[in-house]
Amino acid sequence: MIVTDARNPAALKLFTALLERMPNGVPGDDLVVVVGGDGFLLRTVAEHGFGATYLGLNAGHLGFLLNDVDDWETVVEQLESRTYHVGLFPLLRAEMTRDDGSVVTDRAINDIYLERATSQTTRLQLSIDNHIVVRQLVADGVVFSTALGSTAYTFSAGGPACHPTMHTLVVTPICPHAPRLHPFALPATARACVDVHDGEKRPVRAVADGRAVENVRQVELGYDGSEVRLAYLRSHDFTSRMVQKILHN
Repeated sequence: MIVTDARNPAALKLFTALLERMPNGVPGDDLVVVVGGDGFLLRTVAEHGFGATYLGLNAGHLGFLLNDVDDWETVVEQLESRTYHVGLFPLLRAEMTRDDGSVVTDRAINDIYLERATSQTTRLQLSIDNHIVVRQLVADGVVFSTALGSTAYTFSAGGPACHPTMHTLVVTPICPHAPRLHPFALPATARACVDVHDGEKRPVRAVADGRAVENVRQVELGYDGSEVRLAYLRSHDFTSRMVQKILHN
């Protein structure tokens, strides 16, 4: 299966070039080739589920989660022979309790964050493994990211760029005012809980890979053992991509 971002002219161009070279489609019932940017890949996985393997072709700006198309002959050869390699990346799982008591559960490849929904800053209590880290964090919000997703919002918010093969949970406050809490990394076994204070006056939304849940009062999250399968061409190397696309960008 090939899924293309129809709103992206560069993606449509790549899609046409791929079909010209593979008119019979991509072999394998379990492989989804995604043509677009990082955000489109996240949306595609959310739509099609975590049971498939996803191989992205970069038609976006950064494309850190995707494969750059430098040589069509190599791309087609590895797709036809199925000699790309598949990585297993852990998913964050969050239970988000809303003001009305309803609970929304979602998973994320990149990150789950809480953010202010109005001009008012948030008031958040952050606990890790039942230990209170801060009783009231005055900030625009807080980001929890996987290592794979640490080069996205977390990095932009001042957090560390972690190698995608690491097993860690990265916590990054968004514009903290008081206290000046710094970003920190936790083992993959850690469980985080955020309680929203004064939510009626200062409403907060939770966002999992771009999917928003409004008016949350508590979010509990961590890894639960589930994974997503992302495929990469044999020449793909995360270390070089971090240096070229993130650290020197």
